Amino acid sequence: MIDRFPTTSPRGRRRLRPGAALGLAAAVLGALLSPTVPAATAAEPAPAATAAEPWNPDAGYTSTDNGDGTYRVPLMNADVPDVSVERLPAAENDEGRDVYYMISTTMHLSPGAPIMKSYDLVNWEIVNYVFNRADISDAFSLRNGQSSYGQGQWASSIRHHDGKWYVAFNTNNLGGSYLYVTDDIDDGAWERVKLPGTYHDPSLFFDVDGTPYIFYGSGSTSAVRLSADFTQVLQTYAQIIRPADFPGAPVGGLFEGAQVTYIDGTYYIVIITWPSGQGRQVVLFRSDHLLGRYATADGSNPYEAKGVLNSNGFAQGSLVPIEKDGKLDYWGMFFRDTFPIGRIPALIPATWGADGWPVFGKNGSVPVNGSFAKPIELSPAEQLLERQKSIVASDDFANDAPHRAYMDESWHIPPAPVVDTSLVGVELLTNGGFENGTTGWIVNDTATLSTSTDAASGGASGRVTGRQTTGSGPALDVSGKVQHDVTYDVTARIKYDNAASPATKPFNITARYGSSTFTNLGQVTAQRGQWATLRTSFTVPASQDLGSMRLFFETPWTSNSNALAAPDTHLMDFQVDDVSLTGRPLPAGADADEIAPTDSRLGVQWQWNHAPDNRYWSLTDRDGWLRLTNGATVTGTYKHDKLANDDELTWFEETRNTLSQRTFGPSQSVETTLDVSGMKNGDVAGLAAYNRNFSYVAVKRVDGVDTVGVVNRSLPFTASIDQAAVETFVPGTTATLGTATEVHLKADLDFANPTGQLWTTFLYSLDGKNWTQLGDRVGPQALDGSLTHFMGHRVGLFSYATQEAGGHVDVDHFLLSRVRTAQNLPLDTSDLDAAIAHAQSLQASRYPGEAWTAMQSALAAATAAKADGFGTQNQIDAPERALSLELARLGVIAEDAPSIDVTVAAGVRCAAGKALVTVQVKNDDAVPLTAEVETAFGTRSLSVAAGETASHAFTTRAAALPAGEIITTARATVDGAPVETEVRTSYDARSCG
Repeated sequence: MIDRFPTTSPRGRRRLRPGAALGLAAAVLGALLSPTVPAATAAEPAPAATAAEPWNPDAGYTSTDNGDGTYRVPLMNADVPDVSVERLPAAENDEGRDVYYMISTTMHLSPGAPIMKSYDLVNWEIVNYVFNRADISDAFSLRNGQSSYGQGQWASSIRHHDGKWYVAFNTNNLGGSYLYVTDDIDDGAWERVKLPGTYHDPSLFFDVDGTPYIFYGSGSTSAVRLSADFTQVLQTYAQIIRPADFPGAPVGGLFEGAQVTYIDGTYYIVIITWPSGQGRQVVLFRSDHLLGRYATADGSNPYEAKGVLNSNGFAQGSLVPIEKDGKLDYWGMFFRDTFPIGRIPALIPATWGADGWPVFGKNGSVPVNGSFAKPIELSPAEQLLERQKSIVASDDFANDAPHRAYMDESWHIPPAPVVDTSLVGVELLTNGGFENGTTGWIVNDTATLSTSTDAASGGASGRVTGRQTTGSGPALDVSGKVQHDVTYDVTARIKYDNAASPATKPFNITARYGSSTFTNLGQVTAQRGQWATLRTSFTVPASQDLGSMRLFFETPWTSNSNALAAPDTHLMDFQVDDVSLTGRPLPAGADADEIAPTDSRLGVQWQWNHAPDNRYWSLTDRDGWLRLTNGATVTGTYKHDKLANDDELTWFEETRNTLSQRTFGPSQSVETTLDVSGMKNGDVAGLAAYNRNFSYVAVKRVDGVDTVGVVNRSLPFTASIDQAAVETFVPGTTATLGTATEVHLKADLDFANPTGQLWTTFLYSLDGKNWTQLGDRVGPQALDGSLTHFMGHRVGLFSYATQEAGGHVDVDHFLLSRVRTAQNLPLDTSDLDAAIAHAQSLQASRYPGEAWTAMQSALAAATAAKADGFGTQNQIDAPERALSLELARLGVIAEDAPSIDVTVAAGVRCAAGKALVTVQVKNDDAVPLTAEVETAFGTRSLSVAAGETASHAFTTRAAALPAGEIITTARATVDGAPVETEVRTSYDARSCG
């Protein structure tokens, strides 16, 4: 909130817009840091000699700004991957200075695609989201057995062109790539455009003539030229950049994340690579021709390549323009894998040589936690405000977050599908068990189909021999039986008994549409000589023509030459029996109330685990509390369909309305309070530090008894799990709550002991003052190598039901701190005390009403918290952080009103062995003023003409004086209005003996 500057203010009158009062801020901070202040300007009162420690707050939780003109890398110490940065020059905005916007990947979280803003490229805050919901599908809504873990929105690019903002990103499971457009990036609604394809890591680029392109790809870089409305591909340019064309560059392994920048007639493309045996690094490609060999007369490749950064894994990202002395310089914004915190970006300086290539960092080296000089200089007041900003925050759930346009996002729910119900809920196959020979069966590709008396059940099975391809196998024509908007369940028994074949072999059931479209529907691995059961379900995409469809059984594909060279491995005979195909209606999709906007407004630091069900959370059901209601019971049937083995989800992962923020390192503490009186038997609610592996502290209600305890899930994972066993409390971590209905929970996260792992200590309290640790710290938590949850660990609030729906838990607050209980540090209120003291010293007349009210609200919360007493550092730091941010805002958003430009100097001199207090009032304004000077030794009124100085000496009749303070009230008429300003000036102790 706001920075306080007790001793200085801007010189001269000026209109104050965001970022305007720079002279004031410089003077203020200088005086603030000075141990003695002989002079003070009119707008900033100087503290008395006996005043408490001056207010000088720490940086925000995700700021790595050192406060001395330098910063540390990586930035933020929080999960902000796949970054893309765009500069809005001062000439193109109404703030009078360059502004930067950055976008990142948030996958399955909602709202998604966060827009972050910065004035110095070091300190960032979230100002908007591109979407509230990526769509209303089951997958993005964690509904009907589907999820988007590890999928959803990936690798966005952000661009500003002709007054509009554009964001392009790919979705791995939501229908391809999308473009969003707005003319107000800070608080505007975004228009959604479906791009005409699926583009891996898409980089939107407008050429100098305005032509839009998408650069994309993994393993090579291709491009498409789009129509002006972005809905059509006008031309495709495949593999503009191929690693094989650059044998001298470090281009092996991973090759993706292309981002294009045009600099002084040359096109630069940043690519992340990961050569075998080396670390992640940046390779830069450049050419005078954007489209490479497609633009040269002879088809030659004009792109050059150079490895420009290979240091500590800093890699994927973009070049960032920075104006210096009227010219643009380009640095790098590249992220680094720092799990379990996540993928963390770093602003990395670049020195560009005469050859047109950059050298990043310090001669190519970027040390982790190393410091660099900030590229953009701000005034002290602005700098202090920027350092207070963060992408995480404490919350009191007062429902007072600003309204944002994405909160009003609306969706059209399509009508229920029309299906032939006579084909639903009945067996669709008439001879699945071959009891009538091969009637109704055909052969896919080339093979011979017959029957066998070796059956899984009944008297016969089908046997396929003479297979010529891996796709050769028994098939059934299901044209006219299978329809859209129906889910089909398939079961079959499969067996092979060739002694020369492998001991185990996978078999697939595959759908063939027409002659050339194939989709694998399911797989089972059989043991030689034993019947295996294949079970799977499928739904035919709406875009798929059903005019001709067959289902067939096959072995996994390999080329015909490979298959014929090893027929016992790939072309063995096999048998099929008891094949069944039944359809069932699709479950109901989105409910209108589920996706309707609400009156509850959460801050931008919060995201839901998938798109939330708005019927089951509220900030208005109980004033000042977040209510999480269990709208359904967990099922244990959800699977990670991204994984080949369809690993089962835990109950915690199945919980849709889990509300979370990023973690920050290396040390973090989170505290919350739950009212559990609304829980039902089987309900579980608590506070989690989580990824696919997770730990949490929760209250479980069993047979009417509430127990608090700790759950810990660590690697490795298995495909099949016992959900109840996974989320059983760790022995030695439980306590019964008795009749208590409120419980305080605390999670202390340690990312540094050891680095690369998260260990969490959980505590509980019944009064918020006296805390009990629940067992030892638990862990380790680390990145899941399958990338099912490919993001950093998060901290979240959750509730789920195992027996009956309808229970709820109320959450009172979410309090953050860097300090963990295990550090055994005494509670420290000095920063809070300083913030309160400074806030109480300010004058309302000097600040705009809205900003002043916001500060007063934070001050009231801080003083109330202090009066209540403290049990944790979280309870101290949360109100201090909120108040300091509002104070910092007041430091740069001054009232747009006349002021008096006056400076007052005070001192002590000796005359005839006695001390005299001297005061000098300098009028730097263009109008005359009257200064009333008040001291402990009398009051004097001085008239001071414009541009002149007036002085007075106060007789004390004392041989020695302690340090003290004078108060000067300056009055003048400015622009026809009376103006009054108070200046407090201190003077040092002096002895004249």
